Amino acid sequence: MKSTLFLSSLLALSLTATAADTALLAVPGAVIYENKLDTAPAAPWKAAKGKWELVEGVLRGAELAEDKHGAVSRLPNKLQDFVVEYEFKFEGAKSTSLSINAQKDHMARIMITPASVTIQKDDNDHEGPDKAVIFARFPAQLTPGTWHKVRLEMVGDSMVGKVDDMVAWGSNDLFKSAKLAPGFTVGGQSVDFRNFTILEATLNPEWETAKAALPKPGEKVGAAAAKGKGKGKKKSE
Repeated sequence: MKSTLFLSSLLALSLTATAADTALLAVPGAVIYENKLDTAPAAPWKAAKGKWELVEGVLRGAELAEDKHGAVSRLPNKLQDFVVEYEFKFEGAKSTSLSINAQKDHMARIMITPASVTIQKDDNDHEGPDKAVIFARFPAQLTPGTWHKVRLEMVGDSMVGKVDDMVAWGSNDLFKSAKLAPGFTVGGQSVDFRNFTILEATLNPEWETAKAALPKPGEKVGAAAAKGKGKGKKKSE
């Protein structure tokens, strides 16, 4: 019995240490939704556009030319403070994103191309005065066939986006409202996805210290940004 209790204590300490090591804005909590994405696409996922299928044991998304729109697949979840994690790899596509909606229109996303990673607040009223705000754009070299890890943290009025070791944060009053329909977009053909998880989250008490080590929102990062490259952007999907 003592041995079992000791091992349980070690496991609890290990999990706590792991959470502390990875915490930036958010401390992860209970699992809200978890899916390895290793079975054929089905509810609760809803594919609005594109082709979504199981290929070699993982979810693959691809744009369909007749849609005249990027592929989109979303969950119906309504969230407040949360962490999303998953892995992806390019298989020929020109772009992919993790997208979060607001009650009206889009809220935020991590936009990824083989050559860049962008962390941003989305345009929330395409017909009005609101505009997208890019918190950071990193130059990248994401070769096809290689898995990469994505993490999005949203707590209160702030978000942290992370792709591999590229990480940035930003804040906006829009983020205080309910977050809806987390999901993937794919531009072109194709992107593979696996190991998707949504976790409850609370504010990391060390967030002020953690964010001091990150680029300030809007600060140029990387050689390409320093040269002013990649200023244009396509309308979010």
